[in-house]
Amino acid sequence: MTVRGQFITFEGTEGVGKSTQLANAADTLDHMGVDYIVTREPGGTPMAESIRELLLAPRDEPVNEITELLLMFAARAQHLHTRILPALERGQWVLCDRFTDATFAYQGGGRGVPEERIALLETLVQGDIRPDYVIVLDAPVDTGMARARRRGELDRFEQEDLEFFQRIRDAYLARATAQPARYHVIDAARPLAEVSEQVSELLKRWLSRSAVR
Repeated sequence: MTVRGQFITFEGTEGVGKSTQLANAADTLDHMGVDYIVTREPGGTPMAESIRELLLAPRDEPVNEITELLLMFAARAQHLHTRILPALERGQWVLCDRFTDATFAYQGGGRGVPEERIALLETLVQGDIRPDYVIVLDAPVDTGMARARRRGELDRFEQEDLEFFQRIRDAYLARATAQPARYHVIDAARPLAEVSEQVSELLKRWLSRSAVR
């Protein structure tokens, strides 16, 4: 019988190094001989990537927060059911750049959408599927945004003010505090080598746990 893979998500505000740590995590799993996929949200499938383009493109037309929320979950439904769940059922680990915690942080904390509305859609789209572990890469908002600006042109979300991102950071930390067994906060403002080592050590610990099951 195939053992279900582990579902691990990487979260955080802009410029905290999620892409770098996803690459580091992939390299760690390679060395451990673990089969895995790397994916992202919104996106991960051709249809979901098209929705991502709609969500991130700067535009003159104001985007209603409920429109944004529904598009996020539309992309997630496609991604989850056509890519993430099949991979997990094959025994692959899934490393995902953002998942529903980002919605609670960005649309909930950032936009002010009530948590109960997000939770309703979470249940509709995901049932009882949740990430096994969540790595929250945390850094002061001004540090992260300075890094994001150095990457080049900013997308629609990255153009928001610092107060928006502070609310997002606060929402992430509140979720991590509420579920410390599943969420792991890493200080992403520390030197890159230290952050990468912490991520790798977490993966090794989780592999050891999954082997015992």
